[in-house]
Amino acid sequence: MTTMRPLLALLAFGLFSPCITSAEETRPADAPLPVVDLSNDIARQVVIARGSAETYQGHPTTLLMPDGKTIYAVWTLGHGGTSGPMARSDDAGLTWTRLDDKLPPNYSKHRNCPSIYRLVDKGGKDRLWVFSAHPQMPRIVSEDGGKTWLEMPELGFPCVMTFSSIVKLRDGAHLGLYHRGPEGKDKAPLEVLQSITTDGGVSWSEPHVVAKVDGKNPCEPYVFRSPDGSELCCLMRENTHKGRSLMMFSRDEGKTWSTPIDTPWGLTGDRHAGVQTKDGRLVIAFRDQALKSPTRGHFVAWVGKYEDISQSRPGQYRIKLLHSHARNVGDCGYPGMELLPDGTIVATTYVKYREGPEQNSVVSVRFKLAETDALIKN
Repeated sequence: MTTMRPLLALLAFGLFSPCITSAEETRPADAPLPVVDLSNDIARQVVIARGSAETYQGHPTTLLMPDGKTIYAVWTLGHGGTSGPMARSDDAGLTWTRLDDKLPPNYSKHRNCPSIYRLVDKGGKDRLWVFSAHPQMPRIVSEDGGKTWLEMPELGFPCVMTFSSIVKLRDGAHLGLYHRGPEGKDKAPLEVLQSITTDGGVSWSEPHVVAKVDGKNPCEPYVFRSPDGSELCCLMRENTHKGRSLMMFSRDEGKTWSTPIDTPWGLTGDRHAGVQTKDGRLVIAFRDQALKSPTRGHFVAWVGKYEDISQSRPGQYRIKLLHSHARNVGDCGYPGMELLPDGTIVATTYVKYREGPEQNSVVSVRFKLAETDALIKN
C-alpha cells in the first residue's frame, strides 16, 4: 500500500508554532475579526498528492464515511482538468492509498472539479457518487462502499461546475446545487440552479434557476441546514470579486429561496464548505477573497454561529490554514471539510504550499476548535 506521510517528516522545511496575528493587521474597518495562523505548523499538514514541476494537483473534495475514519478524496489533474485521481484513507486522513486503477476507464475523460457524496435513498440503500462537470455532468457510482465503481449515464446538465453541494431534505430526498453561464459556459452572467433526486442520486429533476443577481455572478453554492433544522442556508461565491460573497435562505426545503444578499465580510471567499461542531458552531473553509483582508488569496476558515450568518454579524474569528505561494492569488481553496468523532477537523485543499518549481499539491490541515479558541484567548 502506498502512503503519503505527514509533512512533519519533511524536516528540511522546519517546524513552526501557530500564532495569532495582531488586531491592527487583521481588522478592516467593517470587519473586526482576529486571525489565528496555523499555516506554518507543518505537523498539522498531510500531503495527499504532491505536485511537481510537470503535474498540477487541483480542486479536491472529500467524503467521511459513517465509520468516522475512512475518508475518500477526488481531484483533478490540471486546472479544471481530467477527473482521474481518487484516494482513500483508512486512518482518518493520516495516510492515503491511490485508487485510480480501480475506477472505470472512461472516468479519466471526465473533466473539471469532481465532487464526491454519499447518498442514502428512502429505502435505506446507500451509494457513493462522483459527479464531474464535463461533458454534461458525467458520474460514477459505487454501491458497495467504494470497493467497486461503475460509470452511469451523464445527467445531461450543461454546467460550469457540477453539484458543489448536496443536502438531504426532511422527506428523504436530496437537493443539489450547481452553477452555469450562458449555454453552460463559464461566462457572465453566472446563475445558480438546483435539482432534486428522490431515489438516492439515480435520477434528478429538471434543474431550475434559484439565484440570479443583476451585476453579480453567483456561483459555487454551498448549502447546509441550520442547527435547529428549520432552515437551509446557501453561501455563494460572487465572481466579480468587487464586494462580498452572497447568501440566501429557504424555510420550505428549497421550494423557494430568499433574494440573495451580501454575506458578512468574514465569509467573503470562493467555494465554501464547512462542518458543524458539537458545540453548535460552524467552521467554514474557502479561498479568501475579502477586500482588505491580510489573508486574501490563501486558504482560510471562518468560525462563528449560525445566527452570525443569518443576522449578518461578523462571527468570532478566522483561521489561516495554508499559505499559497502561487503567483495567482486565486489558485487554492477548493476544500473538503470533515469532522472526526474526537472533534478534529480535517480541511483539505489544493495549494502551492512552498516556494519552488512545483505546482499545486492536495494537502490537508488538522485542528480542533479547542486549540484555536485557546490561541484567541491568549
